[in-house]
Amino acid sequence: MQLAAALGGEIVSVDSMQVYRGLDIGTAKASAEDQAAVPHHMIDVAEPEETFTAAEHQRLGVPVIDEVMMRGRRPIVAGGSGLHFRALVDPLDFPPSDPDVRAAVEKMAPTDAVVELLGIDPDVARYVDLANPRRVARALEIHRITGITPTQRSSSAMATAVREYKSRLPLCAIGVDPGDGLADRVEARFDAMLDAGLLAEVKKVAPRLGRTASQGVGYKELLPVVAGAVSIEEGRDAAIRATMALAKRQRTFFRRDPRIKWIPWHDDPGRMLNDALRIASKTIEEAAWTS
Repeated sequence: MQLAAALGGEIVSVDSMQVYRGLDIGTAKASAEDQAAVPHHMIDVAEPEETFTAAEHQRLGVPVIDEVMMRGRRPIVAGGSGLHFRALVDPLDFPPSDPDVRAAVEKMAPTDAVVELLGIDPDVARYVDLANPRRVARALEIHRITGITPTQRSSSAMATAVREYKSRLPLCAIGVDPGDGLADRVEARFDAMLDAGLLAEVKKVAPRLGRTASQGVGYKELLPVVAGAVSIEEGRDAAIRATMALAKRQRTFFRRDPRIKWIPWHDDPGRMLNDALRIASKTIEEAAWTS
């Protein structure tokens, strides 16, 4: 929010769970007051029953970014989902899906699926993990729908741009290195969520959670608590472990992106803001010079 205020920006969320209405406390969703102070986008755009994928996030979010820029504002893309982030800033391609085709492919024996895939694309092992039945099935599904092989998809201009981390628009990417105190902050943060009424929120939305929303960290671990299957202490500990595991996956994902400039965590948000503004200002100046 401070970056948005300093740069004349609006926040575009790439949090995969903040898209759902009713999932507020457990996703640390910006308050109504915060959203009134700085415009937020891609929040509360889906019902908990819906399966809202990264492809859907791209379909709705890319026009939002373009619209914000057309008004002379800067989109501040913020959040933790790496795939959703790349879906908005990079030319990521999401092939179509068909439930009937997928069902037919998934009925095949894994070895038969691999044989068929190799028959249509002898070089497929370079792009698809043939030991992973789910990836093999998805590759076959895409081919049956589009006629495009994995090798052809991987050699497209869009796929090349994604591999080379070439964004579709000028981008300044800043990451915050969590440092050594992450575990303590995660624990304190989750306890604060519980104090704010997270368990009651989970109980309220539980009957409405679809396949995707029910996997949200914190919600997934507290659903058994609501059902009476485990204690609140067990649910709390499981949620904290899941949050740490998610943070590790996120860090691994984003560390691969050479565009991201990292700043250290500091208990004073002002210090992090100054670090981020220095990077952003330099990037903006360089972009203006080259253009």
